[in-house]
Amino acid sequence: MQQSQAARERGALVPLVTRVLPPGAWAPFQLRQLDSPVPRHLRSGGPRPNPFLPWERQLEVTRLGDSHAVILNKYPVQAGHLLLITQGWAPQSGWLRAADWQAVAHVDADTTGLWFFNSSGRAGASQPHRHLQLLPRHRGAPNCPLEPALRAQLQGQAPPWPWRYRLSPRPEGGGPAELAMLYRRHALELGLGDPADGGEPSYPYNLLFTSSWFLTILRTREHAAGFSLNALGFAGYLLLTEQSDLPWLKEHGPWQLLRAVAPAVDAALEPAEGPPQTRH
Repeated sequence: MQQSQAARERGALVPLVTRVLPPGAWAPFQLRQLDSPVPRHLRSGGPRPNPFLPWERQLEVTRLGDSHAVILNKYPVQAGHLLLITQGWAPQSGWLRAADWQAVAHVDADTTGLWFFNSSGRAGASQPHRHLQLLPRHRGAPNCPLEPALRAQLQGQAPPWPWRYRLSPRPEGGGPAELAMLYRRHALELGLGDPADGGEPSYPYNLLFTSSWFLTILRTREHAAGFSLNALGFAGYLLLTEQSDLPWLKEHGPWQLLRAVAPAVDAALEPAEGPPQTRH
């Protein structure tokens, strides 16, 4: 938070101006309205420069050896939004590796919360350079609006969602090997492929995980009804922009929004897009 304050004073950190709308037809989701201009990374356009190679030093929180760095999200909605990036080039669309999970576990042992990962543009990724994201939470605080629904599923008290995903509990004190095991198991069960092999995942996907659960969701596209949806949509967070169709959301509800961007259990799947051509 000290680094956030310093970066903001120097103009390196540009928090987005948003406000939470009162509960409505989107409950139990949280709907925020964006009142500041849409940041560059959410606008359509051609090739973009890689903001992580190099990253802005004023946004740097710490480095984890020579493999990863923890930096601040330049355009946060929540204060303290962190990015865990590879110091050298690694594609966002490639498999997460042992070093990525080791870095996650290292950070998580100090600062826990809601982790998420968007595998590609169709899964909501805005940058092709590998990065996982963390919304820090105080221990014991709710991680996201849909956490009660996820916990109910884990306890067998709620029916499964009608799209392709896997949800598993995490044992207390699990480390990088446990994270890698869950990642690989979900990938195999969902037909993504085997992270232990070479190649690329077969389909776009999102990850969401906390200290107590791990969720993998297959994706078909990034947006629906004017809403841009990354992994946080499946955590219960929606962002209302000028392009968003609020009347559609009021009529159909947030669950239909998620159905529109995730494949149904019996739906045919389209392969993931290839690796990005522009890296810098």
